Amino acid sequence: QSWSRGMSYCLHSESHLDTGPIYVRENGKLHVVNQGAGGTQNVTPKARPFSLFSRSFSVELCMNREDDRARRQRTDHFIFTYTKEGNLRYSAKSLFSLVLGYISDNVDHIDSLIGFPEQIAEKLFSAAEARQKFTEPVTGLRALQKFTEAYGSLVLCSLCLRNRYLVISEKLEEIKSFRELTCLDLSCCKLGDEHELLEHLTKEALSSVKRLLLKDNCLSDAGLRRMTAPVRVLKKGLENLLVLDLSCNPKITDVGIGYLLSFKKLNCLDISGTGLKDVDAVIKRLQMQIGLVHSKVPLKEFDHSNCKTEGWAEQTVLQWEQAVMEAMKPQDNLRSRVATLHFYGKTHRIEEVVKCTLVEPETKASGNLQFYKENVQNCHLPLKKEVAGSHELKNNKKRALAEQETERTSKQKHLCLTVEDWDLLNTY
Repeated sequence: QSWSRGMSYCLHSESHLDTGPIYVRENGKLHVVNQGAGGTQNVTPKARPFSLFSRSFSVELCMNREDDRARRQRTDHFIFTYTKEGNLRYSAKSLFSLVLGYISDNVDHIDSLIGFPEQIAEKLFSAAEARQKFTEPVTGLRALQKFTEAYGSLVLCSLCLRNRYLVISEKLEEIKSFRELTCLDLSCCKLGDEHELLEHLTKEALSSVKRLLLKDNCLSDAGLRRMTAPVRVLKKGLENLLVLDLSCNPKITDVGIGYLLSFKKLNCLDISGTGLKDVDAVIKRLQMQIGLVHSKVPLKEFDHSNCKTEGWAEQTVLQWEQAVMEAMKPQDNLRSRVATLHFYGKTHRIEEVVKCTLVEPETKASGNLQFYKENVQNCHLPLKKEVAGSHELKNNKKRALAEQETERTSKQKHLCLTVEDWDLLNTY
C-alpha cells in the first residue's frame, strides 16, 4: 500500500513531465508502470536510447561581443617582458595607466576638460588616439571638441590639407572644431567661393591664423569679398594675417585685389596666376597702400615646405587620410573594366586625382607676382639657394651676429618701461 501510494503521488505530481516509462523491481522481477492506465505490467523492458535532454530542448549559439574586450582588459593589466635567460616575465601596470586606458575608452562621455592639467590631457589624447577614438563618426567629433575647446592650439597649431579635398569633405565638422590655428594650408583643394570651410575662416575661432595658403581653389572676387568682409567692416576675422597665397586662381581680378588692402599686417602676398588686367597698376597700389614690394625672385614663404601639421592631433589627421585611402581602394579594381571598354571602343570618363605642382603653366605665363615688406627680414628669402663661397660664408656669419644683436636690442627695448607703465603696474 505504501508503494502504491508513493507511486500514485509520483505519477500525479509529475504527470506534466514526459519522464518515459518507470521500472520497478519487485520479487526479483521488473515491472513497467503504465502512466496512462495507472497500473503496472509484467513485461520485459524494451531497449530505449538514453536522452539527456527533453524533446523541447533547443541549443542557441550566442557570440558575446564583450568577450574580446574583457579578455583584452585582463591582459592589459600586465606588462609582458622576457628576461636574459628567455623566461617570460610579467608585471602589473600602474593604477594611473589603468585609469588612463579606461577613460580613453570612454572619452566621448567626458563632460568638459577645461581647467584639467594639460600634461595629463596630452597623455589622455594620445591614449584615445591610439585606440582611434577620433575616427569614429559621431563620438569622435564629440570627443575632439572637448579637447579643442579646452586646449586650443595645443591640440593643433598648424594644419596642412594640401590636395586633401576628400579629407575635407569627410571630416569637415572635425576640421571646423580646431581653434587657435596659426597656419592653414588649403592649397589645391578646389573649394570654390561657396564652400563652408571658407566661410568658417571668418569666424572668431580662426582669427589667430597668420599664414593662409589658398592656392588653386577656384576663388573669384566674390570669394575674396566675403573672406575680407569682417576685417573691412568689423575689424575682426583674419586681421592677424601675415602670409597669404592666392596663386593659380584665374578668376581673381583687379577688383578682388582691392579687397586685400584691408590686411594691414600682411607681410607676404602671392597673386601669381590670377586674372589681373593692369599688373603695373596693381603693383603700385599694393606698394603705396600696404607697403608690399614686388619680388624679382620666388619667395621661400610660398614653397609649401614650412607648412606642416603640428600638434597633438597630428596622427589623427593621418588616420583620417588613411581611412579615406582605404575607402578608395575598391575603385582600383575598376581599371580592368575601363581597359575593356576602351578596347571595344566605348568611351568612359576617367576621373584622375588632381595633382598640384609647384609652378603652374598659368603662373609661368603671367610671371611671378609675389610681394613682401622690406622691413621684414624672414619674408623675402629666395627659393633657390646658390652655392656660397668663402666670402658669402663670412657675410652669413656677420648677418647672424647682426641678427643676434638686433634680438638683444629688441629685448632691451621691451624691458625698458616708461613712467606711465610703472604707475600702471603699481596700481595692481
